[in-house]
Amino acid sequence: MGLMFFELTIDPLDVGEIARRVVPEECGATVTLDGYVRRFTRGRETEYLVYEAYKPMALKEMERLAAAAKDEFDISNVAIVHRLGKLRIGETSVVISVAAPHRRAAFEACEWLIKELKRTVPIWKKEVYADGEVWVEGE
Repeated sequence: MGLMFFELTIDPLDVGEIARRVVPEECGATVTLDGYVRRFTRGRETEYLVYEAYKPMALKEMERLAAAAKDEFDISNVAIVHRLGKLRIGETSVVISVAAPHRRAAFEACEWLIKELKRTVPIWKKEVYADGEVWVEGE
């Protein structure tokens, strides 16, 4: 079945350490997404973000997505780690790492996973601006 792991944490994310957890001998590529807080969103300057989650359901859905990705794509291992709490500009909010025998499947699975995570996992983002704030759900 391969390795799958998913976590929610308030601790800063170490992208390289997370990616290295999924590297098996039979694979030739690991594709890792480092999603981080950007300065501008839809023309507004962001001061910081706050992420909250319904943890039991979020972890269950992350597990379901990882299993679905393994069924759909020729991949071996999957890691999904999302940070919660207050994040400043440039801090990593999500890491998705996919190991596969060939890089194309790893790229495709990684892209599919981030789209589905944003669409289905109960994690909410509050964007805080100098002139206000807004809760954002999904894409």
